[in-house]
Amino acid sequence: MEQLASPPIAQTPAGSRTRIRPSWLLGLLALGSAAGSHAADTIDFEAVAAQAQALAARPHDPHTPQAPVPAELAALNYDQTRDIRFKPARALWRADKLPFELMFFHLGGHHQAPVHVSELLPGGRPRELAYDAADFDYGRNRLDPKAWGDIGHAGWRVHYAINRPGYKDEVAVFQGASYFRGIGRDQHYGLSARGLAIDTVGAGAEEFPRFTRFWIERPAKNAEALVVLALLESPRATGAWRFVIRPGRETLMEVRMRLFLRQGVATLGIAPLTSMFLAGENQPAVAGYRPEVHDSDGLLVATAGTDGKPDEWLWRPLVNPGTTLASSFAMNRLHGFGLMQRDRVFSSYEDTEARYDKRPSAWVEPVGDWGPGRVELVQLNTADETFDNIVAYWVPRQAPEPGKPLELSYRLHWQGTQEQRPPKGWTVQTRSGRGYGDLPADQQQYVVDFAGPALDKLPAGTPVQAVASAAPGSEIVDRNVFKNDATGTWRMTLRIRRNDLNRPVELRAYLQNGQDKLTETWTPLTAPR
Repeated sequence: MEQLASPPIAQTPAGSRTRIRPSWLLGLLALGSAAGSHAADTIDFEAVAAQAQALAARPHDPHTPQAPVPAELAALNYDQTRDIRFKPARALWRADKLPFELMFFHLGGHHQAPVHVSELLPGGRPRELAYDAADFDYGRNRLDPKAWGDIGHAGWRVHYAINRPGYKDEVAVFQGASYFRGIGRDQHYGLSARGLAIDTVGAGAEEFPRFTRFWIERPAKNAEALVVLALLESPRATGAWRFVIRPGRETLMEVRMRLFLRQGVATLGIAPLTSMFLAGENQPAVAGYRPEVHDSDGLLVATAGTDGKPDEWLWRPLVNPGTTLASSFAMNRLHGFGLMQRDRVFSSYEDTEARYDKRPSAWVEPVGDWGPGRVELVQLNTADETFDNIVAYWVPRQAPEPGKPLELSYRLHWQGTQEQRPPKGWTVQTRSGRGYGDLPADQQQYVVDFAGPALDKLPAGTPVQAVASAAPGSEIVDRNVFKNDATGTWRMTLRIRRNDLNRPVELRAYLQNGQDKLTETWTPLTAPR
């Protein structure tokens, strides 16, 4: 997995140096004009899609001319790269007192592939936002920017006042391959999203498409949203993306994508989310003072019926497996999926710096019917919290033929305490292990707490049942449900026997009162021993 380096805790953006229509942009406009529908001096989604389609018709050139990053920048380590910061006073749109401000990331260290960024003026006229060394404070680094020329930027970020008037907080960042992140009010950066994932599983090496060019619309004086166009390129895919970023208590990104494949792929991952899980209540840390360390604690999936409404809600607690663990949920129609951070209690983490209790959840809501396919979850082993080891995405049952467009739209919700949940009941925590007495070597015990409106109104003694099943290789030998008077939640205990230690353990369970299903389906997956 590629890792998106955490951005510096910066104040405000910049990027005040501009020039109009450089040589690479002239080539783009020629492609758009040849495709047929736009004036050569304007850019919109259709123009970017026309370029993507034209690129897809040609073989990928791995030797595309690109000036190498100066050696002294390439040699920087992570902390040295972070020490190069944009000067807040040079924020793009700050002098115009616009509601959004923009700044750039500097090339260096692991970020050595520049992106081209342009401002779209009224009418769609592009103006490149060129690199200017004077925009940056180089901190303690001993560097000579005058010798570099225009080396481009590593990425960019957006600021907007979401927490208090008069101060623009960082709300979104685009940096590295096709990675991007967002946060809402009173949130800290956590998991990431990507434009596209290719062959995360099912083939050889994973392919990481890149956003190579961005066009960002200049916002109006009263704008509450920022519009961004992006061109994506990789050896086997190209595409056009459009983002409408609406910051707030929940930051919403409306995403439209039109994808073209150059050749077939094993796994086409749509709307991928990437996160980190090191330890949780279901897998306690073996050392250190922090009980839990994770950006997300579970995958939430909602299938849809023929009417488009939610049909079944599924919750898979995340784990840090000893070996790669891939699983999927197939369906005819998707209502939504997301990597969620449900545990919002500071004492679960005890980390005053990372503030995992404030990391966002990300919920993908399809616009329209995406057709049949599956939500795929890949969990990798990680030894520490600096590497993302969790990825989830949608895989359409039928990938597009090379050269044929695949167009999809979705809403990406960056959520805090008010996050997507099933309407009746949901999993609060999952624990596994022995109680007072030892367990037989082939047995395992789960203790799961549920909460929600459908459960809150039930008095103790209500005949709530656990409807549970196990996949081949294990069997349920005991189950119990009761109201937890200490918390008001309902607790389910399951004890299973592992008949085949070489097979993973996959369970399904939910609470039911009579014929009334009260909760989502809790469905953990444990790797073979």
